[in-house]
Amino acid sequence: MSDAAAENTMRLLFALRTGGVRDKRVLEAMEAIDRGRFITGLFSTRAYDDTPLPIACGQTISQPTVVGLMTQALQVTPRDKVLEVGTGSGYQAAILSKLARRVYTVDRHARLVREAGQIFDALGLANITAMTADGSHGLPEQAPFDRIIVTAAAEDPPGPLLAQLKIGGIMVVPVGQAEAVQTLIRVRRDERGFDYDEILPVRFVPLLEGLGRDG
Repeated sequence: MSDAAAENTMRLLFALRTGGVRDKRVLEAMEAIDRGRFITGLFSTRAYDDTPLPIACGQTISQPTVVGLMTQALQVTPRDKVLEVGTGSGYQAAILSKLARRVYTVDRHARLVREAGQIFDALGLANITAMTADGSHGLPEQAPFDRIIVTAAAEDPPGPLLAQLKIGGIMVVPVGQAEAVQTLIRVRRDERGFDYDEILPVRFVPLLEGLGRDG
């Protein structure tokens, strides 16, 4: 990381703490991952602002504070196997890779998966597997998962993802109608079923079925 990137990252960490991200491991992971690597082109000069930004395929890279709060709510441990639905730029998966044993990340857009995978390789993040897939169905061949994080909004927590969550596992997912303010929900699974608690209002792109039409 260059001196300028390091300085900008410190500025970003201050915004994260101000926004309520207090978990030491999460802050260390976000300090280790340079957000500037995941944003190119017109918006690259704003990579260290605490704001969401457009990326390819009509998607966005989430606001860093929201990334931090979602990661904090997920309570990832070093032994966890994590599923991320919605690879996007790859920024969230890269942060998770510093916290978990293994990260599986899926996206409906092959271009995003390909470009994120190139960044993971360049950063030496060998514990991430990125795949093009319909994330609304999860990744049954690798289930169950200790943690699941969804970076697109569903009207309700998707049944296939709930089914792929281990007993004792946690899922963080934005829930609500597209184009409206949604609510970030944390789901905990135990022997009796699922418990839900609300974390904060958010705004995400919708969780869509099928694959994107991109190369």
